[in-house]
Amino acid sequence: MRHTWRWFGPKDRVSIDDMLQAGVQGVVTALHHVPTGTVWSPGEIARRQAELALMADGAPSGLKWEVVESLPVSEAIKTQTGDWRAHVENWITSMRNLKDAGIEVICYNFMPVLDWTRTDLAWRRPNGARCMRFDFTDFAAFDIHILQRKGAAEDFPEEVRDEAARRFAQMDEARREELAGNVVFGLPGAAEHFTLQDVRALLDSYAPVTDAVLRRHFHDFLEQVVPVAQEIGVRLCCHPDDPPFGLLGLPRVMSTEADYAERMAAVDLPANGITLCSGSLGARPDNDLPGMMERLGDRVHFLHLRNVRRDSDAIRGSFFEDEHLGGQTDMVALVAAVLREEARRREAGRADAVIPMRPDHGQDILDDIGRGGQPGYPAIGRLKGLAELRGVELALSHGART
Repeated sequence: MRHTWRWFGPKDRVSIDDMLQAGVQGVVTALHHVPTGTVWSPGEIARRQAELALMADGAPSGLKWEVVESLPVSEAIKTQTGDWRAHVENWITSMRNLKDAGIEVICYNFMPVLDWTRTDLAWRRPNGARCMRFDFTDFAAFDIHILQRKGAAEDFPEEVRDEAARRFAQMDEARREELAGNVVFGLPGAAEHFTLQDVRALLDSYAPVTDAVLRRHFHDFLEQVVPVAQEIGVRLCCHPDDPPFGLLGLPRVMSTEADYAERMAAVDLPANGITLCSGSLGARPDNDLPGMMERLGDRVHFLHLRNVRRDSDAIRGSFFEDEHLGGQTDMVALVAAVLREEARRREAGRADAVIPMRPDHGQDILDDIGRGGQPGYPAIGRLKGLAELRGVELALSHGART
């Protein structure tokens, strides 16, 4: 695996020097300041590459921008409204500019409205570490009582509605504001920061977009961008829904292995690939991550390795982001499946035999606490996860020892 690290640009509290000392081989980043739907210009791409090239003292870092995460797909494209056709053309132009700059892997997602959803961004663990958490009952309290989405109560079981009402009544105004802010936090570092009114307006725009309609719009998008990616040598990799089940009455089209297979079959070209995120997919008990790597590995262009622990075996339920080798995904089995796929690629002579991986998220530990970094992206917590994953990879690569 190629050990990469997500970086949110010069404002990131985790520096280029920090990445180097963590043992990172390549960088995953994006132009978070560029408004969604507009072109990523060669100049802006080159500026980000130059920012990565130097350490704090001016010495060359040796690090390069190797994976884009994310080149955002606008809500207009997903709903096929407004200037959506121009947004697709701009997306393709951005893809061409990235390729011209030497960047060949582009991660994106097709999630409506919010790129990920959590109810707690710094949930305290018994050992004092902090992590992100999705609490299904707290989310119901937000949806029904804070956002006051029409028909929200009907989307939750009676016992969840009752407990959500009780919790909401016990929340003070500060906690209500915190919960709302956490849920609509969106993508860290993104140009957009949503208010509740923004969310309500976006939900209204999705009123005619059923599950079938969103799938059709996704396939329309793929039919336009994938052939270009195949022609110029770019690997596209769609990220799964996070969490991988329905929220806010919105459709979900990248939550299961069947979803992945359907999207790849829609435009059956090698460039149409996937980001296998063990944390997002692991929030559903029916997603078999090592098995998915075995069966879909030919199209896995990017790996997010993290772990979650679910409160129950319900398809829709609460979970928190556990340590990388904790949680309920067998990370050793998953890494072993990745190494087998890489061996198959080497045997076939594929240029992409080594799959870029990043230690996704991490718990805030030690000096991470109080650093004020992006939620889920601490320095030390991710360093620990990367070290653990690197150890698993090295042990498996060495094989049995006597």
